[in-house]
Amino acid sequence: MSLRPWRDIHRRASRQIMVGNVPVGGDAPVTVQTMTNTPTDDARATIDQIRRCEDAGVDIIRVSCPDVESTAALKQIVRASRVPIVADIHFHYKRALEAADAGAACLRINPGNIGSADRVNEVVNAAKANGCAIRIGVNAGSLEKDLLEKYGEPCPEALVESALDHIKLLQDRDFHEFKVAVKASDVFLAVAAYQQLAEAVDCPLHLGITEAGGFVGGTVKSAIGIGSLLWYGIGDTIRVSLSAEPEEEVRVGFEILKSLGIRNRGVRVVSCPSCARQGFDVIRTVQTLEERLQHIRTPMSLSVLGCVVNGPGEARETDIGLTGGGNGKHMVYLSGITDHVVQDEGMIDHIVRLVEAKAAEIEAASEATKVAAE
Repeated sequence: MSLRPWRDIHRRASRQIMVGNVPVGGDAPVTVQTMTNTPTDDARATIDQIRRCEDAGVDIIRVSCPDVESTAALKQIVRASRVPIVADIHFHYKRALEAADAGAACLRINPGNIGSADRVNEVVNAAKANGCAIRIGVNAGSLEKDLLEKYGEPCPEALVESALDHIKLLQDRDFHEFKVAVKASDVFLAVAAYQQLAEAVDCPLHLGITEAGGFVGGTVKSAIGIGSLLWYGIGDTIRVSLSAEPEEEVRVGFEILKSLGIRNRGVRVVSCPSCARQGFDVIRTVQTLEERLQHIRTPMSLSVLGCVVNGPGEARETDIGLTGGGNGKHMVYLSGITDHVVQDEGMIDHIVRLVEAKAAEIEAASEATKVAAE
């Protein structure tokens, strides 16, 4: 038992698949995905967007392949990307064949939607020949007509039955390198469907609340839905669906994982909501620090508190702490210990330098440990 058992998450046992060189499921880290919104046939624009997502920390990225022009550009995109590319195929099986040949690491399809058994065979054979995984993507907004008639409306049972039908099509063809999503825009529906599916199969699960909304509303819905499932131990890869730029989806995804202690990347900021006691403008300071520190990938913590009511206590638990004081003088804590005073002027630059130095120190120590182990 851990020292803090109330924080333990007992992850669902799933088998592991590979999406390119990224393991998904099993004991692999929960991965973060997003999807480009540039026209895929514009390879340059798509690659530029992928770069921004890579800088934000994305593990896997998906692109739409609705037409032959998109799959023609895919080969260049795959070559340029530093992370595996998932080709999103909705209905036309030939796009799946082209994407597999172009180097996609994974095909997002619903096998039952691409036509005859022969077409499903062709797609599976192409995936096997090219080492592609497949993601089965069930969505409450596009359930099969017979399931809607059977259940009367999208419900957890309908989503799970659809997923199991698609899974059977792959398993009957001895294909097992797949993961599954059962997404809905309704948080209750999505969570219930994933819970039921998690008990029925051992494949990796791709989590998401689809069509979640704009940046604020969608972030809240995704944090509740994805976060609660991860807390239950369900989920092997996540995509936060926002009406926002894809790199913002990546950042929100990591924040969800960081909040649960599942993965840590970059600076975890602990900050107060601000009040009349604040010794500096907390809101603007935090906004600026978050922007200035996006380049930091080393996991570490920073507390920014406006006054001394909770500031020292929070600072004891973080790598670097800043607490507001009077007369424009504020206290800085290093590794939980009171260290020095900083003035208003140049305060943000000073904290950025401290964070960068701490990140370098952590990385150097980590590298020294690796060398010693060898």
